[in-house]
Amino acid sequence: MAEVYTGRFAPSPTGLLHAGSLVAALASWLDARTHRGQWLVRIEDVDTPRCVPGADQAILQQLAACGLVPDGPVLWQSQRGDAYAAALQSLVNQGWAYPCGCSRKEIESAQAVSRHSAAVYPGTCREGLKGKPARAWRLNVQAVQQALGLPAITHWRDRRLGAQQQNVCAEVGDFVLRRADGLWAYQLAVVVDDAAQGVSHVVRGQDLADNTARQILLQRALGLPTPQYLHTPLVLGADGEKLSKQNGALALDLTDPLKALGQAAQVLGLPAQQVLNNFLSQAQVAWSRQFISRAS
Repeated sequence: MAEVYTGRFAPSPTGLLHAGSLVAALASWLDARTHRGQWLVRIEDVDTPRCVPGADQAILQQLAACGLVPDGPVLWQSQRGDAYAAALQSLVNQGWAYPCGCSRKEIESAQAVSRHSAAVYPGTCREGLKGKPARAWRLNVQAVQQALGLPAITHWRDRRLGAQQQNVCAEVGDFVLRRADGLWAYQLAVVVDDAAQGVSHVVRGQDLADNTARQILLQRALGLPTPQYLHTPLVLGADGEKLSKQNGALALDLTDPLKALGQAAQVLGLPAQQVLNNFLSQAQVAWSRQFISRAS
């Protein structure tokens, strides 16, 4: 029986969609349509202090203005706390998650950290808190790998970038599942929700590719399926940096939605005129030629 394709677009409501957001949304929508699958939208508002009130509804309106309407109910992560708690408890029961009492400053001071990289967690609390109060919960990466017979290096194939690998233990360390402020970590929430929504194919921006190995490890630990991954090209600003809400990227100008879609198509290497002339058919053919032929 052929796999049922389910894709998704998962914006964070920390502001309105910008040009880079539309590229990821269009790519995931086109991939779903090419596979005759369904396309879902998930509002990733788990980091509530950074969310802008009303941005979630504004994002849905932006997508609708571009003809990108989900095929099922929208899911809000802020309503999914019970599911994340159950997943964490499952890991704790297996002995694969533990409380951590380290502050960020303590972790960074334990090693030399370059300006643009995150500190690798050294496993300070893996054998116990030693009198510290619990702050966060972390995944015991080595324990999961050893118990499940997984290699130290996690391998996967990205449908656009090709063969990928990461040694999570050496490059990331035991990563956070629940933050010190009580909020759920992105890695856990995304894995639980992709499984709950039956997501078979993840199409997202290339800046998120580094998360994939951690998510695969969590999927293995929780007994969940691993989707196929495709990471799209990034939209860069005039300074050469990735467009993002954090660096002040302007909200999408949707006075002419087809123009915005055409510009997004160009970033994906698709003929913009095809999108403008026949968005629902010819653009899908172009997407198929450009990306689907690269699938493993």
